[in-house]
Amino acid sequence: MNDGSSVTHNSASFGSTVGMQAGVVHTAYVSIGQDASPQEKYKVGVRYLEDGVPSRARDLISDATATGHDNAEVRFHWVLAMLSGRAYDDLSTEEVQRLNRASGFVRTYAEGEWKDALRVAFELLAMLSTPDGKTGHLLERLRSLSPHLRDMIIHHFDLVLTGGLKDSLWAEKRERAEADRFGNGRVQRVWAYFEPDPIGPRALPPHPSTAAAARAALPVRAGLFAVGTAFLWILALVADPAAAAIEVLVALGAGLTAVHFGRRWWYQEQHLKTKNRGLQIPHMRDPASAGDGFTNRVRHSFDHYFSTRVPHGLAPYEWLGHTVHIRDSLVAEIALLYRESRIGVERVDWLIRYLAEDARDRYSKGTLFDHRPQNQTPAGVKALCVAALVALGITTLALLGTVASGAGAPQLLLAVLAVVGAVWSGRAAASSWLEARGEDQRLTEETREYHERLAARQAAFQNWKSFLDATRPSEQEMETWLTCDKTLFIDEVLRHYQLTWRDLITHTILVTPARPYKRGRVKGGPWRYSRYSFRLFLVTQGGVREISSEFDFTDARRGNRQRSNYRFDALSSVQVTERSEVGYDLELVLTNGPARNIRVKDADTHHLAPDENAQEIAEIDLNSAGFIHTFRLLEGIAADGKGWIERNNPDNFPSFRAAG
Repeated sequence: MNDGSSVTHNSASFGSTVGMQAGVVHTAYVSIGQDASPQEKYKVGVRYLEDGVPSRARDLISDATATGHDNAEVRFHWVLAMLSGRAYDDLSTEEVQRLNRASGFVRTYAEGEWKDALRVAFELLAMLSTPDGKTGHLLERLRSLSPHLRDMIIHHFDLVLTGGLKDSLWAEKRERAEADRFGNGRVQRVWAYFEPDPIGPRALPPHPSTAAAARAALPVRAGLFAVGTAFLWILALVADPAAAAIEVLVALGAGLTAVHFGRRWWYQEQHLKTKNRGLQIPHMRDPASAGDGFTNRVRHSFDHYFSTRVPHGLAPYEWLGHTVHIRDSLVAEIALLYRESRIGVERVDWLIRYLAEDARDRYSKGTLFDHRPQNQTPAGVKALCVAALVALGITTLALLGTVASGAGAPQLLLAVLAVVGAVWSGRAAASSWLEARGEDQRLTEETREYHERLAARQAAFQNWKSFLDATRPSEQEMETWLTCDKTLFIDEVLRHYQLTWRDLITHTILVTPARPYKRGRVKGGPWRYSRYSFRLFLVTQGGVREISSEFDFTDARRGNRQRSNYRFDALSSVQVTERSEVGYDLELVLTNGPARNIRVKDADTHHLAPDENAQEIAEIDLNSAGFIHTFRLLEGIAADGKGWIERNNPDNFPSFRAAG
């Protein structure tokens, strides 16, 4: 299920910049320890490569080979990581030398499909400046590889393959992108990637019991009551034994009857009063709650889910009006349980949704307000208790009369004082006794209810978390879908301009967030967005063509589109602005127009785990966005103008030899 209510919206126009949007960070499943073995580093490096983070893959696989883990499979992935997302001219002289040295190791590896794929990869690098007509044999060898290995080379060598080589492979790459673009239930699952990890279930525990304090006061009060009562009875028995004996028995029976029925009446009235009172919180319009943003967001979330989880036969406004007090109590509970620093309401939406559904279901079963009838004391119980108290009062007066008729004034005065003392101490003793017994019963009931509520919420939490875990796409799936979108976007642009790869000198695509968006990442991985802006730069002999378009990542729907063309000498400067609180901006300055700012990435300082390095994560994001290659390309054009073409002629690249 997808409740898309957590998207942050704004009214910024296309291409403008606004403040940072919220994001979620999921638990890492790509991780490596400092004492990891070379084999472990290699496996994690391959995982990073598959997930679109070649910079980390290069580091890890290089570490693995440097410490002795080296064979055709390892070296093949190392070559892919070296070239992934990079053009040949992006390589440093040292990296070209390392590739040349590695090509000499191929003959030492065991024969097999990995060695064949590695040979093809090195031969592709060696034939960059080869005329198109002489690449037919290499294309046949590339196509003879297993589909998985062939696709890996074509994908990671995207910026290396140009001209006729790429023209020959482009049609099948486009077909694969069309086939995989919506594979594995993309439209139904992407939303789960941006859903925050739910916080665990909690419930309000029972209030601490006051039974101990009540029991501590009970002996003194009960002792005074016993003394006063016994003294009154003795005086009455001395004055008139026969009458007093009957009155004492009646008083004893009335007292026990009042205690039996009164205890139940008192407890149920107190319990009902507590239930009806609930938790008191300030209203959202109250000045006292003006600064409590978390409580207000919880209230809004409850209003949203109660308005969408409505019992059959009721309109949403009727249900909202019917459940005002219930929602107020639940808002107070959730705000009290989860009001913590840096915990957004989105992480408890699962519980709010469950509570709304539970209220709807209990209403449909007629049990939403079931505590009220069961806690109302029957009229018969109340009548018996009142009758017993009246009988006790009349009997007490009769005992005073007995004392007055059979004794003197001093004895009557003592009897009156005994009655007053017995009434005062008896009321106090009854109050302590009722409180102690009631608190014991309350604590037992509330503890049972607490465990029942917590168990139900735990089940709801596990159901939601299991559903999220099963629905949430993997990093590799997200990267595959994004690659398919980029491939089909490039293909559409080439068709629009009626260009082939032979017509291009080079190209680059910059992938940036498009607002409004949701964003998410795994720990140690790049940010991924619910909405992207693709900006494609095609470099031809005549200049640069820039095409940008917005994409909704869920269903690949395209939004605003812009096109612009400019000569080499029209691009006067390119610069990057880094602001830790905002992010990275790329500024393009043209000689015949205003400077254009492109937000490459938003700041993420507040979304880093304690063991994450901000600079390392920023580098991962920039590489994932295609920024490094784009900046180098545009910077070179701005510096050299049309002379950039000659400087980047493949014939001028450092020489590279094929695998031995």
